[in-house]
Amino acid sequence: MTKDTATRIPRTLYALVAVFLLIGSLLWPFQSALALSTDSVTASRNEDGGSDIIGGKSTRLSWEGTIGGDEKVMQIVLDFPDGCTLADDVSVSIQEMIMDDPMHPVHDKSIKYTQDLSASTLVVNFADGLRPNNKVSIQIEGFQFPSVTADYTITGTYIDDKGTSHQLDAGRPISVIGQTGMENFLSWLGSQPWVIAWNSFKFSNSFLNPVRAIASIPTILGGWGISISFVAIGFPLAIPVGLCISFLRMSRFRLLRFVSSIYVNVIRGTPLFLQIYIAYFGLPLFISNMNNFTTGFIVLALNSSAYLAEIFRAGIQSINKGQFEAASSLGMTGFQTMFFVIIPQTVRRVIPTMTSEFILLFKDTSLLAAVGVFEMMMFAKQQVNLTGNMTPYVVAACFYLLITLPLTRVISVFEKKLAATDGKQTAPDDKKPKTKRVGLFTTTDPGAASSDPVGFTKAQPSEGSPS
Repeated sequence: MTKDTATRIPRTLYALVAVFLLIGSLLWPFQSALALSTDSVTASRNEDGGSDIIGGKSTRLSWEGTIGGDEKVMQIVLDFPDGCTLADDVSVSIQEMIMDDPMHPVHDKSIKYTQDLSASTLVVNFADGLRPNNKVSIQIEGFQFPSVTADYTITGTYIDDKGTSHQLDAGRPISVIGQTGMENFLSWLGSQPWVIAWNSFKFSNSFLNPVRAIASIPTILGGWGISISFVAIGFPLAIPVGLCISFLRMSRFRLLRFVSSIYVNVIRGTPLFLQIYIAYFGLPLFISNMNNFTTGFIVLALNSSAYLAEIFRAGIQSINKGQFEAASSLGMTGFQTMFFVIIPQTVRRVIPTMTSEFILLFKDTSLLAAVGVFEMMMFAKQQVNLTGNMTPYVVAACFYLLITLPLTRVISVFEKKLAATDGKQTAPDDKKPKTKRVGLFTTTDPGAASSDPVGFTKAQPSEGSPS
């Protein structure tokens, strides 16, 4: 490289820098003319607080921008994508954030403006203009994006105090999820005249909202299955435990009777809610990594076993002692007598009471929600917290009734059949004593007409006996 070449390279660089500086100085007025820039465009669900934006559902659309330069902003126009709609209760709030102290901006809601909102645009005119070096925030409640899965961008323009129109920066696209078939059905249902009329009453809207009820069914149905699983596992575990405790309660050894009595009386004498708290907050002190569902099965099984123990004990002791003597005369041992003669008869007698205990245990699973177990009541509580509506609790009550009412009917039918087979209806119709009412008394006619008009205990002579 020659000396002339080496001196020409720096001169070329200096010339390029000078050109760039000149171009920047010429473009600077145009840069400073941009009086408004977009800071953020966000959306959030204002119906249930969810994170995913669902098309066709009410959302809170927020737009924020910074006012720069020395010019005021007199008008802001936001352009919405095609297919957007507005809810019936749509509202717009606009405020200016004065940035004199950037760490503690002041929200000024006293700015004077007029607005014109439609499903396609929002036009805001400021009477005195937005002041430079501040921020502006626009929020639209009840804005609905199209019901098609896509990314949507909010664009727009603004006009400065010189009457010049400028294009707004496009914010980050907003991802929207299209509605499912169920959501489309709920939207259609909510627009029906009879649903609107029904929800116009405060009580029916708060406790029996049809849209909220149907929307909560899938979630509560999952919790219903979990509640049933608690009983389906806990109750069968309680049956053998309760049977063993009932044997201890009838033992000839005083120590065994004493220990089993303490167990039964303590469990039955304290509320299940307290037992759940002791199990969930006490057992982890001794057993680490205790699963919540396993703990739930255990505490429900232990609680139910104490009640089943008394049910089995009462059933066994209700069996006639002649059954024991008859089995002994046939050469059966005590073990054989108990498990082949007494227990089958006991089970048959205690099935109605056991079914009642099953119903009580199923309803008591709702207490597990107090310690954070996700069963049916916990899911219903979440829905209520998200929507502020009591309808999910009513739906949960209906799911409880789906189990309790049929089982209650089964108990009633079984008790009638049990009473019939126990001899209360064994007399044939043609041999049953015939009764008749005489005045305030009911008389019994064993087959021969009595001449006593009152029908007190007048014995009829038997055949062949002296009259």
